[in-house]
Amino acid sequence: MNEIVNLSGVPETMLQTVYARAKETRTRGAIHDDKAVELVEKLHYDFSLADKDAAMSSGVIARTIVLDHLVQDYLAAHSGAVVVNIACGLDTRCYRMQGYTHWYNLDLPETINVRARLLPESGAISQIAQSAMEDWSGEIAEKNAPALVIMEGLTMYLTQTDVQQIFAVIAKCFGKATVFVEIMNPSVVKHMKEKSIEGSHAKFTWGVRGGAELQALLPGFTCTGEHCLVEGMAEFMPIYKVLGKLPAARSISNKIVLLEKSAK
Repeated sequence: MNEIVNLSGVPETMLQTVYARAKETRTRGAIHDDKAVELVEKLHYDFSLADKDAAMSSGVIARTIVLDHLVQDYLAAHSGAVVVNIACGLDTRCYRMQGYTHWYNLDLPETINVRARLLPESGAISQIAQSAMEDWSGEIAEKNAPALVIMEGLTMYLTQTDVQQIFAVIAKCFGKATVFVEIMNPSVVKHMKEKSIEGSHAKFTWGVRGGAELQALLPGFTCTGEHCLVEGMAEFMPIYKVLGKLPAARSISNKIVLLEKSAK
């Protein structure tokens, strides 16, 4: 199959991220994502800009490494958990993880339309075609199970109000939940552009400096930790074992913030 995909704006970024994971799997091997390789082989799309955007690719791989570790640890400690992957794009983590009862991949209808053609999912893996800001809570059957919500590569394209609305839906859906959410420093939002999506209308719009600042915006959620993406970079670029200790490097690095929503 040679699937022609026409996307623009934020949805188009999913093509760059799946390509970065596939390329890494086929070359250096810091991650192993055979499903991403399969997807890229099915796609009819010009990835030449992604090939030239080393910063984007390295960030995607570092994020994948950090989140894979975090999700693996969570699922090992919470038997029968339900996972909601917000803004899933063509993410394939559900195929690399074990230990969950149900995994929901949620994204905009135009994105899920592409995903459904390339990755028809059923059974323990479901697809939800809705905006993350809409009330998708009715689609989740396992509201009393341990709940993990993942948001990667999303908040920097939103507004503060958008982010708060997503967390309001999470709070409505689950009595207790753990959230792993990627954030970007506001200075990076202001000055950085991704070469691989210059032709689209996607642009960075919002950021916070860390978990404490994010927690202050989200009533009912408590920050329990954060991990800089330089931790992932250090696994395939040894220089980051040194750079990752520098406060300046950690400050500007994207972070995965861990948040807990406890039952009232």
